[in-house]
Amino acid sequence: MVRQSAYFVRGSFFAPLPSSQEECLGRLPVRIPNRIGILAPMHAHLNRVAGRGGVGRVLSFLIITLFITYLIMASDTLAGAVAAPQPSGASLAFTSDDPVVVEARAMMEQGHFSDAERLLKAPGGDQRARQEAIEIIARTRRDYRLSAAELLTKLQTAIPDATLDELEAWRRAGQVQYRIIDGNVAYFGREPSNVFRFCGDAIRRRKTSDAPADWTLEQHLARVIAQAERTGRRQVVPIRHRVHFSVTVPSTAPGMKHGATVRAWLPFPQEYRQQTNVKLISATTQPTTIAPVAGGEYPLTGAPQRTIYFEQQVDDPAKPITFSAVYEFTASAWYPLLDKSQARPLPADYSQGNLGERLPHIQFTPEIRRTVAEIEGDEANPLERAHRIFLWVAKNISYNAEAEYCTIPSLSKKAMTSRRGDCGVQTMLFMTLCRCAGIPARWQTGWETKRVGWDMHDWCEIYIEPWGWLPVDASYGLRPSDDLKIREFYFGHQDSYRMIVNRDYGSPLVPAKASLRSEPLDFQRGEVEIDGKNLYFPYWDYDIQIEWLDNGP
Repeated sequence: MVRQSAYFVRGSFFAPLPSSQEECLGRLPVRIPNRIGILAPMHAHLNRVAGRGGVGRVLSFLIITLFITYLIMASDTLAGAVAAPQPSGASLAFTSDDPVVVEARAMMEQGHFSDAERLLKAPGGDQRARQEAIEIIARTRRDYRLSAAELLTKLQTAIPDATLDELEAWRRAGQVQYRIIDGNVAYFGREPSNVFRFCGDAIRRRKTSDAPADWTLEQHLARVIAQAERTGRRQVVPIRHRVHFSVTVPSTAPGMKHGATVRAWLPFPQEYRQQTNVKLISATTQPTTIAPVAGGEYPLTGAPQRTIYFEQQVDDPAKPITFSAVYEFTASAWYPLLDKSQARPLPADYSQGNLGERLPHIQFTPEIRRTVAEIEGDEANPLERAHRIFLWVAKNISYNAEAEYCTIPSLSKKAMTSRRGDCGVQTMLFMTLCRCAGIPARWQTGWETKRVGWDMHDWCEIYIEPWGWLPVDASYGLRPSDDLKIREFYFGHQDSYRMIVNRDYGSPLVPAKASLRSEPLDFQRGEVEIDGKNLYFPYWDYDIQIEWLDNGP
């Protein structure tokens, strides 16, 4: 049988007609079979018809092909009519189609940074994208700033007898993070943190003096589970927090001159479901604006990345400027009692979005589609399918200290390529796999506020009927516990030690920032601008101190 060469329209590209029912179903945007629960029985019925002979097989093929084509066109049309394009969360350096920028990206990927810089300085074209690309090159150079000798010096504080030959062997084995920049080996500035995650020899020889902590996360999780099961409530174990957050711009920062305007955006908590009672206690100077709470579901209203904004003119360039705020909020754990037998497909009127691609960080590449198909198999239950994706990420994507997100072209591609990443990289890959599987997924980030080791942190939510939005922490993954409820706690549940700042990524700050943000995707440390020019992270300091106004765990 000769394969047909006709084409049908899907979105903005053309694809050959599939040669089988299975291929036709595989072409279907993954959001449709979950929204309209009739394709599975239709497929089964048409298979029975097809089994009756050649005419039935042809009829089956034509019916399902025409029906799916209609759904594709209707779905894409509706999506385009309802949802405005979402921010990419990336610099124009990674999204511009300026031919010079495209060529420079390829050079950067190959490590030819100086050649890329010279190319980008040519006149014409998309000058903003070109300038941002030059800035991304500078930021990448800073991320990978250590020579072998400098890294060895850092290593020897923990392994006194480490040698350059050993460091080179670890590099060749992929146990230390580096890049080749203009022909030279440049090591990641936060090494040797990854050496002590991936190099068994270094781990064995490392001198440590860590004392056991009095407080453990697993104790808290056990308390959450017990209270949720005893009361039947989803929202349990409230912990009141007081946060002291400050940003200091030193006198040596570029642009600090008399009369210059310094603008600073500090993170501020959202009011969202299990996070309540948010209030500003004090501030060094009166903040100009506290961004509105992100409201609704899709699209979000208000400020999906919530800020408290300050603005001040420089009176004395010899003195640093500090912006600080003290605020309180109550964070509760979220622990719905999940039962896979109760899970249902998306309703036909589902309208909360978060299903499609969002380039460059969420893209359904052929590798992503293959991976989803391998993970899911024949499983139809949406909660179980998401659970399988969670387990796959936990097993296959190792945690590592990461470069600044602004220098990574695509977080999900980075995770698939290196099979490593930090919380944001792991989360973005989990979201990408879920969306490709037809499971809505959306970003949620801020800070982990544990009584030991608080830090910036990223996680997400997935939508599963009948529970609605469920938190998932792909980075926390599987906990070290023999109790399955604790071990898999972070699939569908959340602890009480979080500060939710962001309900989406890449969203405009309030008020808008004129220049390329230090972090175009996430918002956790804050952002600073002097006279309309971004001040990158290394040129200012931030500090956070957390108090817990309720007893633990």
